[in-house]
Amino acid sequence: MEDSIAEVLKKNQLSVTESRRKILELFLQQDTALAHHDIEVKAQEKFDRVTVYRTLQTFLEKGIIHTIPTPDNSIKYALCRDNCEEGHHHDDHVHFICTSCGITTCLEEVHVPDIKLPKGYKTMQTEVVVSGICRACS
Repeated sequence: MEDSIAEVLKKNQLSVTESRRKILELFLQQDTALAHHDIEVKAQEKFDRVTVYRTLQTFLEKGIIHTIPTPDNSIKYALCRDNCEEGHHHDDHVHFICTSCGITTCLEEVHVPDIKLPKGYKTMQTEVVVSGICRACS
C-alpha cells in the first residue's frame, strides 16, 4: 500500500508527508466516506485540526477526494476514482446515507440523471444524496 500512496501523491505533484500519507491510507482502507472528525480519530496520530483540514483541502483541489453533503449540513469526504484530476471532478454518481448507522457510501454504478435546466441556466455540479437503510442494517 505504501507504494500506491506514494504513487498517488507524486502523480498529483505532492510531496510525501506523514500527514498526507496517513490520511490517504485511511481513504484507501475505507469503502465509506469519512468526516473530518473520523479522520482525526482514525489517524491515531497527533495531527492537529489545521493539518487535517489543509490536507483535505489539498486532496480536494488535486482531485484525490470529493465532498458529500450530509443532511446536517456537514461534509464527508470520499476517494475519487481514476478519472478525477486537479480542478475537474467527475464524480457523477449517487451517494447513499444510511439513516440507521450513518454510513455514507458512493454508489459508483448509479449515475446522476441528466437534468434539463431552463434557458440561461448552466449546471456546474449536481449532487444526489439518497437516504435509507444500508445492506448491513437491513
